[in-house]
Amino acid sequence: MSTQSFPVTGAGLGYRRALMDEIAEQQPQQIGFMELAPENWIGIGGQMKRRLREMTERYPFVCHGLSLSIGSPSPLDEQLVRSIKNFMAEHDIRCYTEHLSYCSDNGHLYDLLPIPFTEEAVHYVAARIRRVQDILGERIGMENVSYYADASADTPGALSEIDFINAVIAEADCGLHLDVNNIYVNSINHRYDPVEFLKALPGERVMYVHIAGHYEEAEDLRVDTHGADVIDPVWQLLDTAYDTFGVMPTLLERDFNIPPLETLLLEVEQITEAQKRWGMRHDRAVV
Repeated sequence: MSTQSFPVTGAGLGYRRALMDEIAEQQPQQIGFMELAPENWIGIGGQMKRRLREMTERYPFVCHGLSLSIGSPSPLDEQLVRSIKNFMAEHDIRCYTEHLSYCSDNGHLYDLLPIPFTEEAVHYVAARIRRVQDILGERIGMENVSYYADASADTPGALSEIDFINAVIAEADCGLHLDVNNIYVNSINHRYDPVEFLKALPGERVMYVHIAGHYEEAEDLRVDTHGADVIDPVWQLLDTAYDTFGVMPTLLERDFNIPPLETLLLEVEQITEAQKRWGMRHDRAVV
């Protein structure tokens, strides 16, 4: 059972502008914490800033970034990191996580692209993560990402995905932002055992968890869209994560085809039910 402390607790939901009115009106108690992309809010003023402030005073918030581009060959955007630091302080944000990928090179590429799974990339990315942590003055979490092509497939001595992730986290001394849907998607697309992969991750490093829906393009191809309901195999993988590492704060991602809030809350409640179920099992196990 996991004994580490987490920046937030319970079941969370991504804060999206399409949901702002419903959340403000209903103030749902099912939501234990909320997540936003800081790039979408830094520099926003007026009524929108006031409304966000009302939410960050009411709910614990975490930041999940979109454009740090930690694996990019371009220089690290330290001004962005400093802006995120100021934003987090202003809104009492509990933690900051990002994607173990890159999305820029002399301009924004508007997609999350895979980093080659090589020793050289481990050292390069870990050094950049340490620099971000130095600026922020706190540990960040890196998310295991979905990808559709192996950027190091023909590279001699290339690492496996799991070995690459674990090496980066260890060398950078950072946290892990665990995405169970990404594990499931990658396990189909790249033909590996999702449970074996999950159990090989450093559970003691998890800051919080993502769960989401995806699109079935073909029998052997899944696309990580965050635009559908979570399917049973992904819920089962979340159960495995709780069984393996203990109950962890978990957030429902929904970015497209966003249904009414009451529909999303059903999945948030499903997270809570799983947390209670596994919490009780772990309590009985240590009696």
